[in-house]
Amino acid sequence: MAWLRYLKKLSPTKPLLRSTNPHPFLPFPFLLSHFTSLPISDAAAVSRPPALGPTETGEKPRVVVLGSGWAGCRVMKGLDTSIYDVVCVSPRNHMVFTPLLASTCVGTLEFRSVAEPIARIQPAISREPGSYFFLANCTAVNTDEHSVQCETVTDGLNTLEPWRFKLSYDKLIIALGSQPLTFGIHGVKEHAIFLREVYHAQEIRRKLLLNLMLSDVPGISEEEKRRLLHCVVVGGGPTGVEFSGELSDFIMKDVTQRYAHVKDYIQVTLIEANEILSSFDDRLRHYATKQLTKSGVQLVRGIVKDVKPQSIILNDGSEVPYGLLVWSTGVGPSPFVNSLEVPKSPGGRIGIDEWLRIPSVEDVFAIGDCSGFLESTGKQVLPALAQVAERQGKYLAALLNKIGKEGGARAGSGKDLELGAPFVYKHLGSMATIGRYKALVDLRQSKEAKGLSMAGFLSWFVWRSAYLTRVISWRNRLYVAVNWATTFIFGRDISRI
Repeated sequence: MAWLRYLKKLSPTKPLLRSTNPHPFLPFPFLLSHFTSLPISDAAAVSRPPALGPTETGEKPRVVVLGSGWAGCRVMKGLDTSIYDVVCVSPRNHMVFTPLLASTCVGTLEFRSVAEPIARIQPAISREPGSYFFLANCTAVNTDEHSVQCETVTDGLNTLEPWRFKLSYDKLIIALGSQPLTFGIHGVKEHAIFLREVYHAQEIRRKLLLNLMLSDVPGISEEEKRRLLHCVVVGGGPTGVEFSGELSDFIMKDVTQRYAHVKDYIQVTLIEANEILSSFDDRLRHYATKQLTKSGVQLVRGIVKDVKPQSIILNDGSEVPYGLLVWSTGVGPSPFVNSLEVPKSPGGRIGIDEWLRIPSVEDVFAIGDCSGFLESTGKQVLPALAQVAERQGKYLAALLNKIGKEGGARAGSGKDLELGAPFVYKHLGSMATIGRYKALVDLRQSKEAKGLSMAGFLSWFVWRSAYLTRVISWRNRLYVAVNWATTFIFGRDISRI
């Protein structure tokens, strides 16, 4: 047993988590049941760490980040890990580069190209002894105790029960994003697919390719074939328009060649209650409408009243059959955000001041889609955009680093510090692709302001160049560039995996 004594000498004298864990090399023994051959009752008998307790003298202050979206990942990336330990709690272990998510649905890009692992964004999470990533959801926040209650995510596996644990924080950053708005319409959650996560794009792709193959089976009626191949997109914002453009491009370039028997049946319909791309310049909106129509996308102005398994009902009483329904009508606060007992901004978001703090509690900040300026600040609630979240994350990381260097990193120790300049957002413009090597670029700071706006091939080139530079890592930039080149030369992959 000499090897065991040698390993004990190498083991840390202080356990990573405050617990009576008999396995010092396994700080999370409750995950063993995924890999053990023991019965689940025996695996569950392994002791579990009850909490990550308050930081002590000699330990770095702890920043807990709830969420792994644009805001949460940007603040983690900018935090000085020589000052803070970083703990991230999120139901996904990666960040999604959402502007390119629509391209993965039709095979223009691979799914891995738009997903960046958290450990690459903030390496301290996988290297530093006091920094962690927990695959979990936050279920409660106790601001008096400076702690959060969490529950592990198990993806429905019956080999492991969700487990609750508590984390103490010195600074808490709530960056939980938002959820799709359904406006209480019956059947949306059951039958429609959203487009916000990688698994949404995977589901859309599988459904689309399945319908294409089923429609080619002998004995399918003409009516059923048209229904299967009718793709309906609800919502005329940038996400809905970009997906419609990608889908029409896929139909014109790939479906007509590889599904020649059903090419005349496939149809894309975009339903919007008002004007599509309402935040863009009028000239760009008209251009987008013309190009989408030219690409075969049917634009319908209407409001969805009911969603059935194979059709939707509009406000004028008409029924629209569909084989694939993608829902993209905006976002709103999540149930967890609604449950927090803090002041709210107009629209139900978490209310924040000019320094992104929640004024009613101490050491708690909120950024991204889940937050909005309180009316008392005199500022308007910012739109739920990736550039807003990223800018807030960058600002807050710099602010926390400043607080830490001035001795205010510990819980309750930064009350009297001068915070400096408040957060100011300057809109950099909007971009959207509409397929067929065409895109829209609107660089105005607001809808009423004057500025550069253009459309066409040059805009498409600007759109691709801009997003290629904004992809988080060089690894994913290479993935995206290679995927684009491969698609251009060989066409899109149509494998249903």
